[in-house]
Amino acid sequence: MRKRIVVVSVPVADQARARDFYTDVLGFEVLRELPMQQGSNWVQLALPRDDTSITLVTWFESMPAGSLRGAVINVDNIETYRAELIGNGASPSEISSAPWGRYFTVADLDGNRWVVQQDPI
Repeated sequence: MRKRIVVVSVPVADQARARDFYTDVLGFEVLRELPMQQGSNWVQLALPRDDTSITLVTWFESMPAGSLRGAVINVDNIETYRAELIGNGASPSEISSAPWGRYFTVADLDGNRWVVQQDPI
């Protein structure tokens, strides 16, 4: 039986503002944006050619905006992606090294912190 993570909820304060940051700055693509209830939308995004997606959520009381930590984006060229993020207005940390690869962190507008990692060569 195959099991996989399909969608990760990312808690944000404003879905439209977060959607624009994730698409314009981090390079995600909109998969779906559909109205739900009480002024909320289902906003589902993914990186190009990725099976796992994220949804920008505002409706979970136990998940305040900015509370996501440690989700990992894996890249083939960490320097290129970091430079792209800086060019798009993000403020990533410096690149660090660990036995499992090289990495930096970057936060979205709400303070959700992502780890960007390149596997060891």
